[in-house]
Amino acid sequence: MTGLAYQQQATDPPQRHAAFQVLDGDGPKRPLLGDILRAMGAISATQLMLATRQQGLRAALLCDILLARGWITDAQLMQALTRQFGAGFMTKDDPPPDPRLLDKLGVVRALSLQCLPWRAAGGMTVVASARPAEFEHHCAALESVFGPVVMVLITEAHLHDRILQLRRNRLRLWAETCVAEGESCRMLQNRWFSRALAAMLGVIALCVLLWPMGVLVGLTGVVVVALTVSTLLKLAAAFAALRRTPVPQDMPQDHGPLPIVSIMVPLYREPDVVPRLVNRLARLTWPRELTDILLVVEENDHLTRDALAAQSLPAWVRVIPVPDAKLKTKPRALNYAMTFARGSIVGVYDAEDAPEPDQIHRIVACFAHGPANLACVQGVLDFYNPQVNWLSRCFTIEYATWFRVILPGMQRLGLAVPLGGTTLFFRRDVLEELGGWDAHNVTEDADLGIRLARHGYVTHLLSTVTFEEANCHVLPWIKQRSRWLKGYAITWMVHMRHPARLLQQLGPWRFFGVQVLFLGTLVQFLFAPLLWSFWLMLMGLGHPLQDSLPGQAFVALAAVFLMAEAVTLALGAVALRARHHAGLWPWLPALHAYFPLAVLAVYKAVWELIAAPFYWDKTTHGKYSGATEATIVQA
Repeated sequence: MTGLAYQQQATDPPQRHAAFQVLDGDGPKRPLLGDILRAMGAISATQLMLATRQQGLRAALLCDILLARGWITDAQLMQALTRQFGAGFMTKDDPPPDPRLLDKLGVVRALSLQCLPWRAAGGMTVVASARPAEFEHHCAALESVFGPVVMVLITEAHLHDRILQLRRNRLRLWAETCVAEGESCRMLQNRWFSRALAAMLGVIALCVLLWPMGVLVGLTGVVVVALTVSTLLKLAAAFAALRRTPVPQDMPQDHGPLPIVSIMVPLYREPDVVPRLVNRLARLTWPRELTDILLVVEENDHLTRDALAAQSLPAWVRVIPVPDAKLKTKPRALNYAMTFARGSIVGVYDAEDAPEPDQIHRIVACFAHGPANLACVQGVLDFYNPQVNWLSRCFTIEYATWFRVILPGMQRLGLAVPLGGTTLFFRRDVLEELGGWDAHNVTEDADLGIRLARHGYVTHLLSTVTFEEANCHVLPWIKQRSRWLKGYAITWMVHMRHPARLLQQLGPWRFFGVQVLFLGTLVQFLFAPLLWSFWLMLMGLGHPLQDSLPGQAFVALAAVFLMAEAVTLALGAVALRARHHAGLWPWLPALHAYFPLAVLAVYKAVWELIAAPFYWDKTTHGKYSGATEATIVQA
């Protein structure tokens, strides 16, 4: 019997279908799925006993456990569900669903419920469900929209195909605009922004021509203040990080069933990393029936899609093609893929990542022990190829300082935490409440960290490590850093659109932290050459301000410079305590040549803010993956 045969049943007086009676106190009970599969000869009594025992401890359904372990096939499951629910399956030969009913429910909500309203007839609405065991829980929500409903069955793949056939463009548009306009940077699409920024830079240049000494003194004062405050905040964060309390790694006794965890991995023109990526994800020790990996790829990225098609992917890994659009950014792809995720916790890895095997266990335990407003857990990022050259070594030192010292200290100090782009795990309900990622922001991670703080949520740093690939060449490094700095500028402008509202939402302390982190960083790199100019005095060449400033001012400047350099080196030394970082200590002085590269990056970022604010300068990965396994074992 096909699904549309239920339209004839729907002409009877409205009443709840027999498939719903499993939870009712009276009336016939549905046969158990395990008993049906046993009667079919699909599983043994031992397999059913093991799967049932595991089901009591986990949020997965019995069918998920059996499929994940390869004990049943999809065809056997479909046959058993038909017997259990007394319902027919929608097939591809059935007439298409009514798109007006889908619009009434909403595309995103339909994917979340795994339900597709198909036809209305006789005062009832036929709804196809890919998760019939959960349909009872969604029934009240569906009936509030459609009135009496009757269930038919459909495979998850068929449901997704039908929804995309009907409203693919609507879902694509939603992925680009799901963040509220007041908290998104998409307003920068207007031409007035580029013109206003160019005009502001022109005014600054004119002031330099008309009052060079005054502008020089003023800008020097600004960058010195920014450097001083930033250095002191880093020092405070370091002391706070060293005093942080350890996070429990075991689940509490009363936590309940273990949750399903969905992990999204965006790939774009990265066919070479596909085999290694699948192998690394397979090392995760989280139960397979609770693991939902989504490999997110642009639909016209044929090289990567062909590489994925050539792989034999396990049942817990799915490929999610993202519809083609002019805007091609990582956050847009994540928003789109999130609608297909199954888990109550949603995570993000990069394509070249190699996470520690027990990482998901520790992430889930952190959520379980955390406060009610814990929305995000950020892991530590490290590099598996620091020995390639001096740039990779300095990059590793910088990352170690940021993720092992600065960010944990900022969390401990109660500041808003700017997130990294990978090893991020969120409570899905919070992520959906905030609208996901801003599809137009090229540092969508840092922006989301600030939005979480604005809405009263907190982020915890967890000392579980994900290894990734360091950028080892100067030009690609500058391109990557310019994207980050451009994103910092965009994020600051978006959230400072209404400063009073931001101050009210964050409070004075966290508001101060946002200014130091985003504006202070930009100011230091933009005007760093002004500070470098004072080295001319050590060379006996003089300085334009030596006659305009008192001698005490130069002493104070020297003290600030020495303090900043000492703190940078000290924090780097503290961050290199891990065993696999031991060989990097002699390279700490090389940071003096490393950070000036960011000055070139920030000027490139300023130009792109005017010419192409949404341009995503993609970093190429997969060139230095040979050291991965040895590094993970040593760590």
